[in-house]
Amino acid sequence: MEPRQQPPAKRQQPLPNPGAWSTDAGLRCCLLSGGASRRMGRDKALLPHPAGGCWLDHSLRQLAALGAPLTLLSGHDSHLSRASQLAASLTVPLELLHEPSPPQGPLIALGRLMHHYPNQLLLLCPVDMPALDLATLRQLLRAASSTDLSQSSQSDSSHRDLSQPSLIHVAHDGSQAQPLLGLYPADGRHRRSLEASLAAGERSLQRWLAVVGSQAVPLPAGPLLNANRPGDLDQFNRGDGS
Repeated sequence: MEPRQQPPAKRQQPLPNPGAWSTDAGLRCCLLSGGASRRMGRDKALLPHPAGGCWLDHSLRQLAALGAPLTLLSGHDSHLSRASQLAASLTVPLELLHEPSPPQGPLIALGRLMHHYPNQLLLLCPVDMPALDLATLRQLLRAASSTDLSQSSQSDSSHRDLSQPSLIHVAHDGSQAQPLLGLYPADGRHRRSLEASLAAGERSLQRWLAVVGSQAVPLPAGPLLNANRPGDLDQFNRGDGS
């Protein structure tokens, strides 16, 4: 899986949210946009967004505002082409990774990202959360950072690198976890666990998280609306999910 060419990106800016990790800690934002959109009946990523452009544009802009390098993983040439055109207007480097067809689910996608970016902290995000905003992303980063540092202060951390969290942190909307929005350290422990699970035939992100362990981060439900069906789209367009 080779990265595609993209226009030169502008100089990376620092993270604008005090208390979260700096880009020196290896934070990378990863947008997943490889689904087939069968339940929606049309390509979700290219649906018009009320903020302008389409859902794909909105997601990339929100993530880019965090100031960390950005990756789009998609098997759709139309998504990669549109993102390439948008890259010059972003304030961070954008890398385009082609996902083999047909889509094989988020667990395999995460495995590809961890393999491609070892020892980085991956902020995973799906393209079908059209109400997701910068404030919620910052809240996730701050909460995860505070939780991890608090736990590390209760144990012997004299030999531990605190530049990245050791736990996976996933968003929770008050009713259920939303693991496609979360912070996934691509350290050796998590890479080995994920590789072993994939080799054993596991394809469920939820089941792998139950094995490896994760920390839920409570977030407002509105921005976490996962729009998979026409009814979800109607809810988003009405503003019920924001």
